[in-house]
Amino acid sequence: MKNQIRIIGGRYRSRLLSFSSEPGLRPTPGRVRETLFNWLQHDISDSLCLDLFAGSGALGLEAASRGAERVVQVEENYKVCKIIKQNVLNLGTEKVEVVRADVMKFLSNESQSFHLVFLDPPFGEGLIPACCQLLEQKGWLNQEAKIYIESEKGLDIVGLPESWECLQSKKTDEVGYHLFQRGGG
Repeated sequence: MKNQIRIIGGRYRSRLLSFSSEPGLRPTPGRVRETLFNWLQHDISDSLCLDLFAGSGALGLEAASRGAERVVQVEENYKVCKIIKQNVLNLGTEKVEVVRADVMKFLSNESQSFHLVFLDPPFGEGLIPACCQLLEQKGWLNQEAKIYIESEKGLDIVGLPESWECLQSKKTDEVGYHLFQRGGG
């Protein structure tokens, strides 16, 4: 099952997703995805989701499987985007849009409001604070949006907007994963 992962739940449960072997691409581990979607179980249905640094596409496709109304997956690498698009075709869903773009440039452009954002940037590049500030400042988040951040295990998440509250935070041997909610008002 090299370069494949399974969707954990929902309409496409147990379906295999292929992913590229590009350097630095690391799909979110199955147990982390399961925990995340348990945290979000009441928030997925009919939601608008933004999957930044989509990579394998597993987070956004899992959201689509579990009833998200629309998922926008943003990934810069051409080869990686091509595989995500093929996975979308194989699932037969029209709820997922794959956008090939540099995430920082994408976030600097005209925005639309999302309920859920998945942020899993390449490790060691310090992209989390800048992405989070753009999400907040450029209007990408609805009033009480939830933001999932995946990072290096030991990374101290700093530089986030002050109105964001940490709802959940866990670590595995490999990663730290955190769920934030944007404060209302």
